[in-house]
Amino acid sequence: MDNDWLYSEDRLAFREQCLNILLRKYGSELSDNGEPKYSCESIYACAHDWVSQGHRISSGITNYYSTYYT
Repeated sequence: MDNDWLYSEDRLAFREQCLNILLRKYGSELSDNGEPKYSCESIYACAHDWVSQGHRISSGITNYYSTYYT
């Protein structure tokens, strides 16, 4: 695997943890017409941004998503 810190095993595991948190909170919410209220693309982008900014804990990721992605 690449030596880039962003793709180290611990960062990939952390990204997975962030995705799980966001998907649990926003992934199943539907709008009035029955379509997903939040896109998978925005959820994945948020998790990637959070990890790539160097965060080490997931605390605050849902507030970050609400502020910048909804």
